[in-house]
Amino acid sequence: MLTHTLDAVVQRLDNAARQAGRPRPRLLAVSKLQPAEAVAALAAAGQRAFGENYVQEAQAKQAALALDPRVAGIEWHLIGHLQSNKAALAASIFDWVQTVDRDKLVPLLAAARTGGPPLNVLVQVNIDDEASKHGCRPDEAYRLADAIAAQPRLVMRGLMAIPAPLPDMARRRDAFRRMKTLFDVLATRHPSMDTLSMGMSEDFELAIAEGATLVRVGTALFGARSKLPK
Repeated sequence: MLTHTLDAVVQRLDNAARQAGRPRPRLLAVSKLQPAEAVAALAAAGQRAFGENYVQEAQAKQAALALDPRVAGIEWHLIGHLQSNKAALAASIFDWVQTVDRDKLVPLLAAARTGGPPLNVLVQVNIDDEASKHGCRPDEAYRLADAIAAQPRLVMRGLMAIPAPLPDMARRRDAFRRMKTLFDVLATRHPSMDTLSMGMSEDFELAIAEGATLVRVGTALFGARSKLPK
């Protein structure tokens, strides 16, 4: 079943990229609230990058899958809000942290990344200035990017955003377009930037049209999620 849904999503990515005249973006499978077996099954079907919202949930899944050869070499991305008291653990178990949105997190992540390759980091931008969402203001992204790039144990890879879920898709597309403009400006300051993470199951075609290089897809791959973990 997951093989078929993965194929269908990849086909959507291919079609959207072809229509936009852009390279196909990377697919991040959003596996939060999904069982470890679902991660292993999708990895066996060829998916290599998985996104988790909760640090401790990801840690538990990694422990459950530690001896499973199907998940060898997959990437783990943190895509949920990162509390400062969990930054050290996040730095040790994730390959990417996509949700750096304030200065305090930068030295905490750098200090805890003591082994392996440097940690790949994205700045999360609250592009629509929603009070209910995390993320820095667009003008704050410059300072955060500079701080990340100054840390040898971190790599400034790009930006991440979750635009407001407006029913007007033209307005969502405008948010994606503003993110791409910000990304292009920042990339002139930081050549290591190559990742613009935006777009989810219901709108990733629009995000691809505006320049997304990574899309985060959960429901279209796994179906509806279960309840929040206790």
